[in-house]
Amino acid sequence: MSNQDQQPPWGQKRKPQTPEEWVAYFIKKLQEYFSDTKKTTTSGARQNTPAQPGNPLAGIAKILTFVIVVLILQAIYASFYKISPGEVGVVLRLGEYHRTTQPGLRFKFPLIDKLYKVDVEEIRKEEFGFRSRTPGQQSTFERSGYEIESLMLTADTNVINVSWIVQYRVSDPLNFLFKVKDVRQAVRDISESITRRVVGNMDFDYVLGNRDLLAADAKNELQTQLDKLEAGISIGTVQFQDINPPEPVKPAFNEVNEADQDMKRLVNEAEETYNRVIPKARGEAKNMVEVSHGYATARVNEAEGETGRFLDILKEYKNAPEVTRRRMYLEAMQAIMPEVASVYVIDEDQKSPLPLLNLSATQGITGPKSTQQGN
Repeated sequence: MSNQDQQPPWGQKRKPQTPEEWVAYFIKKLQEYFSDTKKTTTSGARQNTPAQPGNPLAGIAKILTFVIVVLILQAIYASFYKISPGEVGVVLRLGEYHRTTQPGLRFKFPLIDKLYKVDVEEIRKEEFGFRSRTPGQQSTFERSGYEIESLMLTADTNVINVSWIVQYRVSDPLNFLFKVKDVRQAVRDISESITRRVVGNMDFDYVLGNRDLLAADAKNELQTQLDKLEAGISIGTVQFQDINPPEPVKPAFNEVNEADQDMKRLVNEAEETYNRVIPKARGEAKNMVEVSHGYATARVNEAEGETGRFLDILKEYKNAPEVTRRRMYLEAMQAIMPEVASVYVIDEDQKSPLPLLNLSATQGITGPKSTQQGN
């Protein structure tokens, strides 16, 4: 059953139950209080009373009453506040931290509690060396006028132009509000100081080729410094957007890069030729050395074998010279005769040569045209 269905007993008035009913009740009372008309009698006839002289204090009292009622209503309205999603509320009571409230409808004491709303989900961004003009898919950037932020000096005394961004969000609302007066300016100052030091400790070529490593180092150092200050923020990203030499020296820098690329190309070609020719030459040299060793060994072994054979023959020759000589003659003839095509035997008493049967020709063996043998 609703409050409207609940009827009060006889002789009692129903009191307001909801805030809307209370507001309507106060407005009605104010209207009745400031109205100059009087209540009618029980019979319903309007009675005219003679006019009485006005009291000036009564008007002042009415004005004061009206002001008090307005202040009360304003205090009631100021006692309630709403925290949106992604925000938190930091409440101070008499200037001292009291509590942190989460999203939703909350209550605070007016004139005693003071509320600060902080967006803890927003990703804040600081840009160095440029400014975004129309962010989006086709962003445009403005770089002129910000050279003082981006010009740096490397360890090898070269000037370089570095543009980068820092993204962060609030991690501790209380520290973010009251520990550091201007957190944004602190992030900019510390980030610029750390980036200049990181870049200044490296050579020009190293900075150009290792931007991700340098950005990671800058992020860690930036978070450490902000934690020492109790800034109440968490660094999300430090990213180097553009690293180039200044505009006045770009042509000379490009020429240096081209010469460096040519040098590296020539070095690579020389190394390729070296790796292709030198190992081959070393292999051929080693092969020649091994072949010479094999040839020397073979010649030595052959000489030793011939020497041993000669010594054996000499030994036999000393024992039986005639037999050994004949045997050597026969062995020599046995080696020579298969290569002879024609054989002629000449007798001392025979005036002309006597041909013998050409056995080699019948067997298809070819040899020298003729060989003469004399006894």
